[in-house]
Amino acid sequence: MSHTIRDKKKLLARVRRIQGQFEGLERALEAEVPCSEILRQLASIRGATSGLTAEIVEDHIREHILDAKSPSDRRQGGEELISVLQTYMK
Repeated sequence: MSHTIRDKKKLLARVRRIQGQFEGLERALEAEVPCSEILRQLASIRGATSGLTAEIVEDHIREHILDAKSPSDRRQGGEELISVLQTYMK
């Protein structure tokens, strides 16, 4: 079972918290709050998203590379990670 399936409830809870942060940002923009508050909210959202990304990347490395069942599974896990990182770094 993949780590994203095994940790589904925990990951969805984090996504919902991030979604709540976006909704708060939308409300702040609608209310015309000062830009400094908008920037703080954006920084919080970025931090939460980066934290979630780091957790999933770490679990991917552990499950699909370090604990892979075969060399070909390890290679596939590594190639998947490289592909994602190339997209992420653009």
